[in-house]
Amino acid sequence: MRVFVVGIGANGYSTLTREAEQAIDQAELLIGAERMTRPFADSAKTVVNAYISQDIANVLDKSTAKTAAVLMSGDCGFFSGTKSLIPLLKGHEVTIISGISSASYFCNKIGISYENMRFISLHGRQSNIAVNVKMNENCFILLGGNMSASDVCRRLCEYGLSDVTVHIGEALGYENERIVYGKASEMCGITTDKLAVMVVENPDFLRYIPCSVNDGEFIRGNVPMTKSAVRGNIVSSLNIGKNDVCWDIGCGTGSVSVEMAFRCIDGNVYAFDKKREAIELTVQNAQKFGCDNVTAIEGICPDILQDIPAPDKVFVGGSSGNMLEIFSVIHSKNPAADVIVTAVSLETLRQTQDAFEAFGSEYDVTQLAVTETRKIGGYTMLNAQNPIFIFRGKLQ
Repeated sequence: MRVFVVGIGANGYSTLTREAEQAIDQAELLIGAERMTRPFADSAKTVVNAYISQDIANVLDKSTAKTAAVLMSGDCGFFSGTKSLIPLLKGHEVTIISGISSASYFCNKIGISYENMRFISLHGRQSNIAVNVKMNENCFILLGGNMSASDVCRRLCEYGLSDVTVHIGEALGYENERIVYGKASEMCGITTDKLAVMVVENPDFLRYIPCSVNDGEFIRGNVPMTKSAVRGNIVSSLNIGKNDVCWDIGCGTGSVSVEMAFRCIDGNVYAFDKKREAIELTVQNAQKFGCDNVTAIEGICPDILQDIPAPDKVFVGGSSGNMLEIFSVIHSKNPAADVIVTAVSLETLRQTQDAFEAFGSEYDVTQLAVTETRKIGGYTMLNAQNPIFIFRGKLQ
């Protein structure tokens, strides 16, 4: 069978390209979600309402039609079901036809260029909103699933971004199309259709990835904090990817978690600590720095690690004497994970060596001694911090 996979634009009729229109005219069979097939319901063609990729493939495999068109909303290359459908159509002659995406349609409507825009889909996910807005001048957000436009605005306000400008569009291309804009703080109560998109403007976005953030910028309490110079060494050495899952074990104030979060803007950071105050401080610092991809969990490791997604990068800043057991869980989850451990006591130094060697891992150790200056009267004095051992390795 010849199968056209057609991006039908915003509303499935007026935004069709000429090529898409011709493909639909040729097709004997039309398949798509009811919203997509509705404009063609009165045609002489066979119309089947289906939107799950496997269901569409089953219909095509059983059909005797020679030509079919699968109708996809927007553009087939922009957060489309086309990606999962194509591998299921290997027995057919497939042609993909581009459509007008919701991003191009909406951005042209509001007069904002999308050439450097950050695109975020909230289908099936609820994090990584604030951190992306924090680090990008313009973000396009494709709503759906459990997150509404008002939910997004409340999230932005919760993470210190209440003054950013949001543009909300719903029912794009249809008669009831609506476009509104305002500050995030003004839009927390807005009600919109599920078929909605957003553009968030943040002229004060970060123009760099924060590293070795000044200690004084973090909300402090009575729990330990990995200091700036050491933190910068740790986080940069982990080579965190933007989709990575990171663990921060013994998170303290969450300073390492925050710096991890800026690097895995499409991933997640899981921060663990046995102290309630540490978890509360980590949450507060994540909110202050706009990092909504940090999840803080109270409890003793490794007991609370079993149900957490496998890590790509791990920092152990506190083990409560359970280093070997923690390594065992990391190894069972992902033996290729990069692991960094800091030790300030001889006991932790010995436990960390034993843990790495128990798993036959190659590792290296750096001893770091940081000395800072402080003013006393007219003199500049040296103020030495405790020396710290930094272990780096993989548990293979």
